[in-house]
Amino acid sequence: MHDRKSRWISAAFQVLAVVTALLFTTAVMLLVKAQPLEAYKNILIGSFGSVTKISDVLVAWVPLLLAASGLLVTFAAGLWNIGIEGQITLGAIFATGMLRLLQDSALPPELIILLGFVAGAAGGMLWAGLVGLLKIYGGVNEIFGGLGMNFVSTALTIWLIFGPWKRPGVGSMSGTEPFDPSLWLPMLPGLRLSPWSLVIAIAAILIVFLLLQGTHFGLRLKAVGRNGRAAFLMGVPTARYMFLAFILCGLFAGLAGSVQVLAVYHRLIPSISSGYGFLGLMIAMLVNYQALWVAPVALFFAALNIGSIQLPIVLKLDSTLSGVLQGALVLFVLVMDGVRRRFTQKR
Repeated sequence: MHDRKSRWISAAFQVLAVVTALLFTTAVMLLVKAQPLEAYKNILIGSFGSVTKISDVLVAWVPLLLAASGLLVTFAAGLWNIGIEGQITLGAIFATGMLRLLQDSALPPELIILLGFVAGAAGGMLWAGLVGLLKIYGGVNEIFGGLGMNFVSTALTIWLIFGPWKRPGVGSMSGTEPFDPSLWLPMLPGLRLSPWSLVIAIAAILIVFLLLQGTHFGLRLKAVGRNGRAAFLMGVPTARYMFLAFILCGLFAGLAGSVQVLAVYHRLIPSISSGYGFLGLMIAMLVNYQALWVAPVALFFAALNIGSIQLPIVLKLDSTLSGVLQGALVLFVLVMDGVRRRFTQKR
């Protein structure tokens, strides 16, 4: 009875947080003399108004879900993997490098695509592993180490696009030379969506859910996150589990970067991570690190991103308004969670 009452109280505070975030965003729109109902309507139409728009939402959902899935692992270990943006970028760089290396070979395109994904996963794991080593053996906080690696990955991308991998005769911000369509991940007819990328993203969140909820590894990972000192005294090799958490997160981030190359842009472009790593951080905090809610919340964030494109076209509003709503949601959920804790302690 007490557990049921606690769940109802928690749900009530979460609903209150969402309502407060919507009221805050509405107030912002009123301040800029916009019509809130029209703005929300256009975001909805821009996200789900046609099959093409729905597919565009799913295209954004895939890398976002992969990033958020990986971050659940590092959050479970008590780690703030801010460097996930760089890990996505390195995944894209490694996938691009593998395709460029093999595109003129006699290997079948399906095998080249598979090797592109393997290379992308390896790139993400490498970049995340470096952050983990800096944290564990260098005493560098993972936030600062991750941010530093993000800057390096961005510089590396620009250097490759304007240097060794530049288009013949010209360096362009549009990216490297597009790959032959035979090296693109197969897409649905007339749409930008690849069913294979959907399979990869759904498999990723299922793996993370099962890993964290039903395995001895997941239990130990959570023990490290809750109290690393106590876990170490109980015989858990905390350094190893922290490093493995970074590696697993890097794997999913690298796959997200590979999807961006193989299924979305078909080449390496500047800012190929598209901010999905930072959005994934917001999603992980919003769902309170519960894997069960990651997929629907990531879909909601992807819909906001795609639907907000309508705002400057129809209402002459900046599309970053969706970012205001996303940030407000996370902020008020965290605030209400703190209020809920104080309320329940007093009770």
